[in-house]
This record gives sequence, C-alpha cells and structure tokens, in this order.
Amino acid sequence: VQLQASGGGLVQPGESLRLSCVASGSIESIVVMGWYRQAPGKRRELAATINSAGSTNYADSVKGRFTISRGNAKNTVDLEMHSLKPEDTAVYYCNAVDLRLVAGKMTRFDSWGQGTLVTVSS
Repeated sequence: VQLQASGGGLVQPGESLRLSCVASGSIESIVVMGWYRQAPGKRRELAATINSAGSTNYADSVKGRFTISRGNAKNTVDLEMHSLKPEDTAVYYCNAVDLRLVAGKMTRFDSWGQGTLVTVSS
C-alpha cells in the first residue's frame, strides 16, 4: 500500500485545515486508516483513525475539533481540523493498516505517507 498525503500549511489559531490522503496498491486489504502526528521533539502520536466499518477513534486532545472520514471508494481518508491551536503544530502522517496472509498467519502491515506539515501560529 502506498499513501500520498496533502493539505498541510500555515494557519492562524482558531482557523481550519483539511488533510487528504489517497491510498494505492492493495487497498482491498486495508482495515484501518488514520492520521498520526509528530510535534518537534516529541514522539509520534495518534490523532484519529477510522476502520472499514466506519468506526472512529480520536485522541482526547482533538476530540470535538477534528473529524476523520473515508471516501466512498474507501481508498481515501480526510482529516477536517477546526479550532486549530498552536499545540496542533506537527508533521501529520497518513497511516494504513492492512492484513495479509503470511505463512498461514494473518499479519498486520503498516504503511505510512510522507508526512505533511501543519503549522498553527499567529
């Protein structure tokens, strides 16, 4: 699975931004897609995920401000970010989890996009 992310940029506090990610390759085996972020000097952390059934999961820090969604073709995932704060500044990475049968055992594989920078600053 290959991922191409887009949509980062510089915004002021309180503004909105939308990130998009397109998956290609073995998309039929994708079970979860999501967005993770890594702020300067910090570890990468989950922002939001959505599974193939449409169930979502959000980090507490973004609940009520971010909305994750998948496109009808199931190979795209968007992250709508509202009321952005300076602490949301980070490189955002698109992630896809797919399951493959390897040596008779279902095995998890994680794919990552190239990262897109979101800067929230006045």
